[in-house]
Amino acid sequence: MTSTVPTSASPSSGPDLGAAPDAVLQLDVGGMTCAACAGRVERALNKIDGARATVNLATERATVTGISDVDAALAAVRKAGYEAREHETDSEWSAEHAQHRVADLRRRLLVAAVLTVPLMDFTLALALVPGLRFPHWDLLSVAVAIPVVTWCAAPFHRVTWENLRHGALTMETLVSLGIIVSFGWAAASVLFDLAEDSGFWIGFGEVPPGADALYLDVAAGLVTFQLAGRYFETRSRRRAVGVLDALGRLAAPESRVVRDGAPVVVPTQSVLVGESVVVLPGETVPLDGTVTAGIASIDTAPVTGESSPRTVQQGDTVIGGTLDTDGRIVVEVTAVGANTQLAQMVALAEEAQERKATIQRLVDSVVRWFVPVVIVLASVTFLAWLLSGAPLGKSVAIGIAVLIIACPCALGLATPMALMVGVGRGASLGILVRGQDAFEASGRIDTVVLDKTGTLTTGRMSVVDVRGVAPSPDTVPSAGVVDETLALAAAVESGSTHPVAQAVVAHAVERGLTIPDVDEVEARAGRGVRGLVAERRVDIGTPDLMHELGHDTTLADPLVDEQRAHGRTVAVVAVDGVVRAVVGAADALKESAVQTVRDLTDLGLEVVLLTGDHRAAAAAIGDQLGIEHVMAEVLPTEKAEVVTTLQESGRTVAMVGDGINDVAALATADLGLALASGTDVAMRSADVILVRDDLGLVPDSIRLSRATLRTIRGNLVWAVGYNVAAIPIAVAGFLNPLIAAACMACSSLFVVQNSLRLNRFQPRRDDVDR
Repeated sequence: MTSTVPTSASPSSGPDLGAAPDAVLQLDVGGMTCAACAGRVERALNKIDGARATVNLATERATVTGISDVDAALAAVRKAGYEAREHETDSEWSAEHAQHRVADLRRRLLVAAVLTVPLMDFTLALALVPGLRFPHWDLLSVAVAIPVVTWCAAPFHRVTWENLRHGALTMETLVSLGIIVSFGWAAASVLFDLAEDSGFWIGFGEVPPGADALYLDVAAGLVTFQLAGRYFETRSRRRAVGVLDALGRLAAPESRVVRDGAPVVVPTQSVLVGESVVVLPGETVPLDGTVTAGIASIDTAPVTGESSPRTVQQGDTVIGGTLDTDGRIVVEVTAVGANTQLAQMVALAEEAQERKATIQRLVDSVVRWFVPVVIVLASVTFLAWLLSGAPLGKSVAIGIAVLIIACPCALGLATPMALMVGVGRGASLGILVRGQDAFEASGRIDTVVLDKTGTLTTGRMSVVDVRGVAPSPDTVPSAGVVDETLALAAAVESGSTHPVAQAVVAHAVERGLTIPDVDEVEARAGRGVRGLVAERRVDIGTPDLMHELGHDTTLADPLVDEQRAHGRTVAVVAVDGVVRAVVGAADALKESAVQTVRDLTDLGLEVVLLTGDHRAAAAAIGDQLGIEHVMAEVLPTEKAEVVTTLQESGRTVAMVGDGINDVAALATADLGLALASGTDVAMRSADVILVRDDLGLVPDSIRLSRATLRTIRGNLVWAVGYNVAAIPIAVAGFLNPLIAAACMACSSLFVVQNSLRLNRFQPRRDDVDR
């Protein structure tokens, strides 16, 4: 049995939209490459007296409370080694900075790959086969490697230098050190003839003299692998940027304000609380307020999720961003700027995104102790062998072997490579995954919250029932009379843009009825319309309008109650003063909705229906879908609160939605999924975007995310396990740098191949294109 839980009864259940939020300072930060960077910026800001800072790596934004000194905050970030500027709503600085970084990594990766591939083949062949060598072949190899280990590897060297300046060691430190030592020893051996023996053991014999140039392969290959991992990671990581810009495009940039007794068009940002704005049919309500004059039908679906337009009149409240479909109203403004409901939704979304963790943080925490231990171990190994009487060349070779075998190339590729393949496979199936957060969350999801309007339903009104009203209790209206009444109703509705009117016209056309011409049409904003059809007076509208026009609805009332019990929007039709039909319109379920709920249940997930619709409509939908837990009459800001409540009860929640009203809930949920048919801002706040109009992608996206998460975890286990197992062998002197480089390459290759297995992921449904 369906249980419907209204959550809007308590006025304290949501945030106080009228209260001014705490003043905050927001900074755009450039140059961050990993969670360690974000942590360093956060620590630098928190050192300012009174400052409380949080840094969002995804949005590349720092939020600071407790201070108002912008210059001090900017100075702290720049002192930590990063770029910064005060955030501006319309600024594209952060996005441009990220695009520039991706383009820069792409250029460096291409150059490194073009030089490294021939260098490795060329050097290996000449090093191992002395007969192929020509004069100064080794110098040529060094010259080819120089651009790779300098310009191409510059991002690693630069980050390493900044880290060292601040006393920090990260994965870049080990990468940079491995590049420098490998290239340095190879170059020194070639230039100064430092080799002290004829060669070194490679597992099946000794290499010929002069093979030290092989270390160039190690250095160049390390650069190329690491650049590839960083490029894919950087391109995939950036998400959720531009939420405020998307909302800015939704809100009305200008308002018609009544000043000195006349309406004047001014920028919306200049409107003050208490002023009155005029909203005409077809215009967007610019700000939150109270209607003081007029009546109109307001399409609130983008903001509240209501499937049916809401009629507002004097004393009713309206929300900025909603659409006036058919009437002129005057609104007294009650909230502007950051106090509007849309602005607070954005704040909730960004706050929720800041709380999200990434799998890469696990890697950073491992590297935090792994890197210094490896550096110390390589140094101690070198000194131990040297002091034990081993030649300098052999001691250096063993030290390099330890450093190279422990170099976390595979560790760096483990997450971004699996992410790239998972994202690519998802895209081919119509599933756009915007970051590793989705994969991490999917492994723990046990509850899926589904928004109703536009998600489970089409978001378009359609006529689902037309009942004829008999002239007396003892008679039954014929089908012909009902069709005639519907055709007359469609005639007077044909010129209206109201969703119910359009549904009535579409239904009449679908039934093959001929729609006659209409004269003297008179619209009643938000309530109905009147007109003359072949000199017959036809009225269609709400039951209240019928009463106002003096029509007797006694025989129609039971039908009206029945339609409302099914959660439908009701329109009553009267011809020549006699009520003849009751029309029930509703937002129809999508064809894939029932199967989707069943698939989610089969995955062991609990499904919750969440909607702003009234209880009857929500309960009806819940019964059709077989969803036991239904939460109705939920205000926009309360949707995020409902998700939070579920999380506090021990649930790990996935939220599926498509509207502005879902933004905060999508961001608050552990996993947010948005339909591409929804609003831009909703998609920007989601972890997963479903491109095709098929709800079956919801369970498929969770299955893909879980598979990708398993792959990432497998990659990490292998990368760490390989290092732990191989390091003792290198320390004992049984692993020379060439073998170490080969093992490093094989480890990376394993990670790549393991990640590519995700390309074989298949959706559960047979009708999905493969």
